[in-house]
Amino acid sequence: MQSEYSEIETTKTKPRRGFMKAVALASVALCGATFMTGAQAAKTQTWKVQSTWDAGTIGYTLFKEWSESMEEKTGGELKIKPFPAKSVIADNSGLFDAVRNGVLQGMNPWTLYWSGKIPATVFLSSYPAGPDQPAQWDLMFYKMGMLEKAREIYAKQGLFYVGPIHHDANIIHSKKPVKTLSDMKGMKVRLPGGMVAEVFQKFGISTVSLPGSDIFPALEKGTIDAADFVGPAVNWELGFGQVTDNILFGPPGMMSLYQPVDVMDLTVNMKAWNKLSDKTKAIVESEVRSYSQHHYLEIQAANIVALEKFKTAGSVVNRLGQQDVEDFRQAAIPVWFDWANKDKDAQDVFKIQLDFMKSDLMGYVTDEDLKGLELKAL
Repeated sequence: MQSEYSEIETTKTKPRRGFMKAVALASVALCGATFMTGAQAAKTQTWKVQSTWDAGTIGYTLFKEWSESMEEKTGGELKIKPFPAKSVIADNSGLFDAVRNGVLQGMNPWTLYWSGKIPATVFLSSYPAGPDQPAQWDLMFYKMGMLEKAREIYAKQGLFYVGPIHHDANIIHSKKPVKTLSDMKGMKVRLPGGMVAEVFQKFGISTVSLPGSDIFPALEKGTIDAADFVGPAVNWELGFGQVTDNILFGPPGMMSLYQPVDVMDLTVNMKAWNKLSDKTKAIVESEVRSYSQHHYLEIQAANIVALEKFKTAGSVVNRLGQQDVEDFRQAAIPVWFDWANKDKDAQDVFKIQLDFMKSDLMGYVTDEDLKGLELKAL
């Protein structure tokens, strides 16, 4: 039989032993946590990624927020440090080589900027009179093989095309009223290069390529008469309402006839991409796809507000009519084939789109529209 003292000793000893055991376990856990933190920090990759969005625009703000969320989402394996247009690489045209050479690990550009280097990129973003809804582009990218083809093309350049990012349609701001395509004849207009510029040139329009940040001074000085850029939200932030009085949209229901779904993307250096674990690669791909929708919707909501600001400031909105649509389409289709015939990669991407547009599901193109046009054997 235990004495009273023994009972008291036992009662006191058990908690003390339990406490010491807890301290020991906590110490082990703390050391383990410290080790894991060190190990995690050792394998963290930092990507410097420059966007073609100008600082202070909603486009760049959204991209910055998304980039800075990736460290937590990848469990610390990937940290993305975002930069606005011209901040690391002064000329947007230099981004391609900067990422390929590892000066930057990634870029967030308008995909068609590289049409001079990779003709197929004119078909990785919307083009005159082509597919005109974001959902159509998502379908072609994610269900019809266009994403795989894009990655194959970019891999030849030492790059990994992560995925498309929707942002907006493009509209035109002008100093004088423009209601039809014929009203633009003789005007000097800032437009993207490649296919878009070529189609507008068919209507007697002189085209010039400028980055977004250079458009305001060009309009202010009168070195250009009009400028295409993105939608009302960003264009308001860039001050276009101060130097123009007119806005040109496409026909009813379509903001833009010539570039209704201007696609951006996230492209990264292949070596940087291959350093990521398979798990983190999957997270980044999924996040880009989610971000594309978020980016698009936020900018569309901001467009509604910004357009009212333009109108309050005195801008007049005009829309192209049905005859303009038909004339533009007739001018555009031969240019599709000119670009598709530049190389096999361009043909391969265009074939996906052409089959889609010719299908009964879409009915965008008929054999009559394509009469006398063909894809050359390459």
